[in-house]
Amino acid sequence: MSASSLGEPMSAVPAVTSAREREWSLATRVAFRFCFTFLILYNLPFPLGFVPKVGAAFQKPWEWLVPIAAQSLFGVKADVLQNGSGDTTWNYVQLFLMAAISAAVALVWSLISRAASHPRLHHWLRVYVRFALASVLITYGAIKVIQSQFPAPSLDRLLQPFGEASPMGLLWTFMGASYAYNVFTGAGEILGGLLLTMRRTTLAGALVSAAVMGHVAILNFCYDVPVKLFSSVLTFMALFLIAPDAKRLAAFLFAGPPRAAWWKVAVRTAVVLGFLGMSLYQAQKGRKEYGDLSPRSPLRGVWNVTELTVDGVVQPPVITNESRWRRMVFDSTRGISIQQISDKRNRYMIELGKIDFTLKKRDDPTWKAVFRYTRPDPRTLVVAGTMDGKTVHATMHLDAQKEFLLTTRGFHWINEYPFNR
Repeated sequence: MSASSLGEPMSAVPAVTSAREREWSLATRVAFRFCFTFLILYNLPFPLGFVPKVGAAFQKPWEWLVPIAAQSLFGVKADVLQNGSGDTTWNYVQLFLMAAISAAVALVWSLISRAASHPRLHHWLRVYVRFALASVLITYGAIKVIQSQFPAPSLDRLLQPFGEASPMGLLWTFMGASYAYNVFTGAGEILGGLLLTMRRTTLAGALVSAAVMGHVAILNFCYDVPVKLFSSVLTFMALFLIAPDAKRLAAFLFAGPPRAAWWKVAVRTAVVLGFLGMSLYQAQKGRKEYGDLSPRSPLRGVWNVTELTVDGVVQPPVITNESRWRRMVFDSTRGISIQQISDKRNRYMIELGKIDFTLKKRDDPTWKAVFRYTRPDPRTLVVAGTMDGKTVHATMHLDAQKEFLLTTRGFHWINEYPFNR
């Protein structure tokens, strides 16, 4: 729906308008009729859902229709109802049915209606969408400000290695680790919701809501959080509220002084594009030098320390020997880490040669440890040298290449259950 076709929001419509100003294009009328039906279907039973048992009553027809449609139309089962995931097969089929019903209603409505526009329906639909969206935003904002949606990381989570977390689990830990960030994001949602409840601030509320919910939707898509459908529809609702003001908003934001001479535009464009290209080049160069495309160590891998002696004394791999080396991890050409039995990790800079390497500390330029190494076979590494005034000899074996959940979980359109690990 174009902003010009729908005209001004109801609060700003003049008392008298011409027939031409009131008339919408055919495409706008059809689009509005689709949106009207879809947004009503999607948000029902709001606001009656706050009444006990009413929400369950509205859900009953869908519980009957969705499984039938899933089996007959797509040949799949849709028997998993709400369980914390909003992206189940059931949810996708329900959304498809809502869209299909809305399309059918819009088609029939357009065939039988002679109305050139629907200003009153548009006004009341905006009111309904405003408060439906506001109720969700205020609710979600409140559970962030109070920090019940993303609680502080539990002891179990704090002891969990990064690689064993799912993308959703990492996001939950990231959010829960900062109460201030919870308050910031929650306040944005509450602000958008409150602004939507007042007619004069609807546009401001819709803009805040679109920004906030757009960010939430991106997080859900990028971290495999099963609320992708819900957050996407909420973003669409905010954009629906912005649509009538989109033309004026664009004119306000992009209005400027008279157009400059063509050669000035050409020079400015060339300078800006040149700067952009240089920035992208430098970013790619940095990625190759320091990022995930940088050179890897020829010893790259996780090496389990099977034998260790310090000053000639054998160090048994028991949990009481906390400082005993457990693993030596090589990855980039610039550094390594040594993990102890206690799981403490010590990270060092490294200068790697063909038969030896030197370790250094970033925070102590005078400290260093020198080792010689041999590889009796591709999966065995033997190092010997001096560290902290002690002679060290270690035999290590290459661990089988691990598949870390964080990097292998991937993206899933459908989540029958939340995968928060």
